[in-house]
Amino acid sequence: MRMKRLLYILLGLALAGHVGIAQPKPAKTRTIITTDGEVDDQDSFIRMLLYSNEFDVIGLVYSSSQWHYTGDGKGTPFTSEMAMTKKLYGERTELRWPGTDWMQEFIDQYAAVYKNLSQHATGYPSPAYLNGLVKVGNIEFEGEMEKDTEGSDFIKKLLLDDTKDPIYLQIWGGTNTVARALKSIEDEYKNTREWAAIEQKVSDKAILYAVLDQDATYKKYVAPHWPKIKVLYNSAQFWNFAYPWPRVVPAELQPYLRGPWFKEHIKFNHGPLLSSYYLWGDGTRIKNDFDHTHGDTTQLKKHNMTSYDFISEGDSPAFFHLIDVGLDNLKDASYGGWGGRMVQSASDPNRWEDGEQVTDYNPYTKKYDAAYPQTRWIDVLQNDFAARADWCVLPYAKANHAPLVKLNHANLITAKPGQEIKLVGSAKDPDGNAVNYKWWQYEEVDTYAGKVSLQNADKSKASFTIPVDAKSGDTIHIILEATDVGTPKLTRYQRVIVTVKA
Repeated sequence: MRMKRLLYILLGLALAGHVGIAQPKPAKTRTIITTDGEVDDQDSFIRMLLYSNEFDVIGLVYSSSQWHYTGDGKGTPFTSEMAMTKKLYGERTELRWPGTDWMQEFIDQYAAVYKNLSQHATGYPSPAYLNGLVKVGNIEFEGEMEKDTEGSDFIKKLLLDDTKDPIYLQIWGGTNTVARALKSIEDEYKNTREWAAIEQKVSDKAILYAVLDQDATYKKYVAPHWPKIKVLYNSAQFWNFAYPWPRVVPAELQPYLRGPWFKEHIKFNHGPLLSSYYLWGDGTRIKNDFDHTHGDTTQLKKHNMTSYDFISEGDSPAFFHLIDVGLDNLKDASYGGWGGRMVQSASDPNRWEDGEQVTDYNPYTKKYDAAYPQTRWIDVLQNDFAARADWCVLPYAKANHAPLVKLNHANLITAKPGQEIKLVGSAKDPDGNAVNYKWWQYEEVDTYAGKVSLQNADKSKASFTIPVDAKSGDTIHIILEATDVGTPKLTRYQRVIVTVKA
């Protein structure tokens, strides 16, 4: 395995000067993933590989967090700055560090299914290319950002490159390696004539998608020193995809996260990559992680879980946000999409947040809740995951693929109160399956406070009338949802935004 991995890395480096030939890169969102190797990170990483054709992965970096750090090898004691882990673990010389080879091991397993995946969609990165992206960042302690590392230097180089396209920096663990990269840029340029241009360039390019704060480096360094960097901060919505999901996800959607579903669709008979996906009671244990007891069958009853139940993918919303399924959430995080919904902070125009002020109506509980902007997509997300799992082992003709959905008119419409809006969409299914249509109003995203009455909402052609009480400037978001009848059912979308002009 080590020799094969070395060959992948050497090939990746050999191709680095010919990326346009070896790795065709259409206009996709560039992204760097930083991760501390928590069990939920590892499951998120496995799923991410199945979607790695949907965005442009340009970096995979090991980083520490309040939950995982390797120590300096000298026995130096450390106590967390974060209240929870300070209480839980006290003084430590290292903490639950899973190593710096697990990403490469999963990439090796991805290599076994890469050819089959590539039958189903273009753009899957080669295993050699992915192995060439793996770097070790700041891992010695929680929040360590005092020294340059291979990972921080790599991020620094990408932030300073000549490409103007944004880079989404996915923070699955601590922010410290990204913070170190930014600090190195500041240290090099702060007292030069180039600083203003460099600061603007990096601020325009970097977008952080952070799942909680898992060290103090964002608050202590990034926010005060780089206030113009855009941040998407997920602190509430990810819980439905994290450890406490049984308390967050409505009972009606929980079958998509229970053992029978994962046994049938993911864990077994879908190739070596998915056989490594961690589940409750699967008999596995991550090395050196004494808190990863989920695989122990004796823990099932204690935690009210059953064999092969979902554990957690708390970081997956960070890359869900980058998958273009037609919801246009990359244009504006407040639109909502597979990665959740966030609104602009009242105190910081460059920060977009979820939380108790960002709620969607949960039709199962008949209440508004702060997790539902993410929860509402669980069935669709899991069906899509199951289809990708099939792609690992089935030929194209025996698997399902998402419909291609379009509007037969502009997606931005201006209209007056009382005006009828005619909506026309169409969908083409690559497998020849029938497609069901559903038009619905995303009321929580609208600035118009009321509801509209959609006519023929289950047809390709629908309509509604702008309510007479709509005010100039009000917006109404209508989603076209198209779902095929294949197995599993797959869904894609288009969004229409109507702006009222009285």
